[in-house]
Amino acid sequence: MDVCCLNRAALVGRAGGMARFSHVNHGTEYWTFPLEVERLSGTLDILNVVAPASMLSACPVLPGREYQVTGEVRSFNNRSGVGSRLVITLFARSLSGAQGEHANRLELSGVLCKAPVVRRTPLGREICDMLLAVNRRYGRSDYLPCIAWGSLARTCGGLGVGDPVHMTGRLQSRKYRKVLGQDEEERTAYEVSVLTLEGG
Repeated sequence: MDVCCLNRAALVGRAGGMARFSHVNHGTEYWTFPLEVERLSGTLDILNVVAPASMLSACPVLPGREYQVTGEVRSFNNRSGVGSRLVITLFARSLSGAQGEHANRLELSGVLCKAPVVRRTPLGREICDMLLAVNRRYGRSDYLPCIAWGSLARTCGGLGVGDPVHMTGRLQSRKYRKVLGQDEEERTAYEVSVLTLEGG
């Protein structure tokens, strides 16, 4: 497999709601549902899973039930003007009922398409923001925001645009406030929290 084309995700979590219609592509209906994946800290990552209608017919999704999903992290640009500009979802390749501990594992290979930015949190912890491009078939790419912490953040800060990297991590959600003129709006950002990284 091409070094810049690896995109694997394996999640176990709880359906946070009913599936709803998303879109049609090449004659196939796709539906989406929220998957709640609990971290060790107890924090919930609420992730949007996109699956074909045939998959949901074979494995109906019911709120509160546990499911295992494998697939790929996908991105697309939201041009509606409502919500985040970069939308991140989990495109399901398989879906089945599950039991036991929640899980959230990603393995990605791609190239950095923006210079990493190292900064400090208000509490003084180092964090590095990156944007990873992962190639798909047919000339398309997914652009995935990634963050690394501590000593790994310093390592990532030494990388440059175009560097190939291989990483493992998890897909997480984060609430934030967006100021819109005189108003504020709560939005959700999705990003890859990097656990291990090779590259440069």
